[in-house]
Amino acid sequence: MAQAPVATCDSSLSRAYAAWVVVCLVWGTTYLAIRIALETVPPMLMAGIRWVSAGALLVVFLLARGVKLPSRSTWPALAIIGILMNSVGNGAVVWAELTVPSGLAALLVAAAPFWMVGVERFMPRPDPVTPLRVTGLVVGFGGIVLLVWPELTRATAGGGMLAGAAATQLACVGWALGSSYSRRRQTREHVMASAAVQMLAGGTVLMAVGMTIGEWSALSFNLRTFSATAYLVVAGSIAAFTAYLYALKHLPVATVSTYAYINPVIAVVLGTVALDEPLSPRLAVAGAIVLAGMMLVRRG
Repeated sequence: MAQAPVATCDSSLSRAYAAWVVVCLVWGTTYLAIRIALETVPPMLMAGIRWVSAGALLVVFLLARGVKLPSRSTWPALAIIGILMNSVGNGAVVWAELTVPSGLAALLVAAAPFWMVGVERFMPRPDPVTPLRVTGLVVGFGGIVLLVWPELTRATAGGGMLAGAAATQLACVGWALGSSYSRRRQTREHVMASAAVQMLAGGTVLMAVGMTIGEWSALSFNLRTFSATAYLVVAGSIAAFTAYLYALKHLPVATVSTYAYINPVIAVVLGTVALDEPLSPRLAVAGAIVLAGMMLVRRG
């Protein structure tokens, strides 16, 4: 009888790491999908459609299975999280990709672990920040810089992307605030039910912004952009976002945040597989450095 709580804890931890792996793999592909969707869909409406569609599909799925939605008294708190993470966090990244290449956007968003750890220090009951964890974050970020250095130098030489780069950092701040707030809500809500409310709130704000600035008249889809948007709805939102929220409840912020280091690696590997881009020794070295940084964070 005494061993049951330990077994339950181990099971939750294993599922949390599995959820983290899903986040790392899936969100690494979404930067390319966002770039493709933006070919015909305005940024705020595209992001809004993504989150509202995902939230609505989740609600239908959960109700069909008899899962109750969170009580209305919790909706304001969930709406705050949705606005911070989905409206600000994701919306700013989508807007940035109008001028910033997808690979470079993934690199800039790789600053998220630093923002998340920094925000965490000012929150009640912060996670401990050990020297080993900080070293791991720095080492991992160094690997990401090495990974996309050629693209970074080409992009900065071209200029004209300062606003997009600033938007990615605004996204990191919104995501960090929403993540820290989310993991401190001591509730027994169904993770997917909470995610659905957050998606609907964040997506509604994005769609309202898009319509206010006149994006509706420019909205159009073709097969390519519709497929990319559908992928973002199903894989990027329903699967990966709910996995992220689950991992966030069971793992330290510093550990969960390292998904932002894996995403650029996935983006480069995707380019190698899908676009026949060469797999250079630089990629192998950078990948090894990123993995070393992640191991340091984990051991810290």
